[in-house]
Amino acid sequence: MKKLIITLAICLSFANLAQADENLKQRAQKSKAVVKEFMGQLKGELESAMKAGGPVNAISVCNKMAPVIAKNLSDKYGWDIARTSLKTRNAANKPDAWETKVLNEFDARKAKGEDVKPMAHFESVDGNFRFMKAIPTGEVCLKCHGENIAPPVKAKLKELYPDDMATGYKLGDVRGAFTIIQPM
Repeated sequence: MKKLIITLAICLSFANLAQADENLKQRAQKSKAVVKEFMGQLKGELESAMKAGGPVNAISVCNKMAPVIAKNLSDKYGWDIARTSLKTRNAANKPDAWETKVLNEFDARKAKGEDVKPMAHFESVDGNFRFMKAIPTGEVCLKCHGENIAPPVKAKLKELYPDDMATGYKLGDVRGAFTIIQPM
């Protein structure tokens, strides 16, 4: 009888783990959709700014619109939605300890040959669901984040971001990540 109770308890534990794993996977899928929404809105704003005034104009969009988009989505979903990087442009986006660990893992995965574009990580941390989606450095990103930045772009970056560290990237690098915290 005692053996049967222990066996049932183990089975229930495995069932609970499977249910918890499924819950995390569902949260991850929803988080990916929200990141896609964020990227879509930001990309639209950046493309318009680039057409209207090139990279110098796009910097102002990132400076003003990215935080607004993040706040609007945070309010819409009731989550904390942001962007972060190991080399921040805006000090307000500095990663916390968990985000730093995940960003370093992303860099290590890239170094082993993994494609950055689909790279993501999620887990339950301190009673919250945490999700990060890597931001790959694309060709257009290099105009403001690369190694050879035009002088007018450098001047605008210095004006808006005096402590900017988000340069020196190469095509395909992990430039940072979208980060989401959902209450459990």
